[in-house]
Amino acid sequence: MSLKGKHIGIALTGSFCTYEKVFQELQKLAAEEAVIQTIFSDAAQTLNSRFGKAEDFIRRAGEITGRKPMMSIPEAEPIGPGSLFDILVLFPCTGNTIAKLANGITDTPVLMAAKAHLRNNKPLLISVSTNDALGMNMKNIGLLLNTKNIYFIPFGQDNPKAKPNSMIARTELLIPSLEAALQGRQYQPILC
Repeated sequence: MSLKGKHIGIALTGSFCTYEKVFQELQKLAAEEAVIQTIFSDAAQTLNSRFGKAEDFIRRAGEITGRKPMMSIPEAEPIGPGSLFDILVLFPCTGNTIAKLANGITDTPVLMAAKAHLRNNKPLLISVSTNDALGMNMKNIGLLLNTKNIYFIPFGQDNPKAKPNSMIARTELLIPSLEAALQGRQYQPILC
């Protein structure tokens, strides 16, 4: 399947340790000539970390996509009425965002984008990145696994010895996971 011309939303949340891999995959997606619009959560657009500065990530996203990122709930709300995306990817998706999404909370630009997009019965793809996937957040991941139009990039434990509850998506599987979700399929195996 070609992604050329597909309208793809990429929503970034605050799992900064994954950003280098996320931006590598964003470059590959741009090379496929997809029409990409980024959305930044409140944390992603304001917090600096040892992995980089928020302003640098925002600038880099704009350079790759050629578009100004969406940064507010009012900017994200028209995604639904305008049916702006063929698919939306929460890339990366923190445990906090997973929990809020599973429980219908819409208090950040990313969550508004997800809510607005899902109203159109179009695919939402999640890239798990949380230290509590096998802890408190497992119930939320389970809820989302059983929700219509929600798909996952395959994920697994990233450091079972030091962080036994932590799981992270295999970001290098973004493109095949996107292609499967656009066809209404979950890319397999989901656990790796």
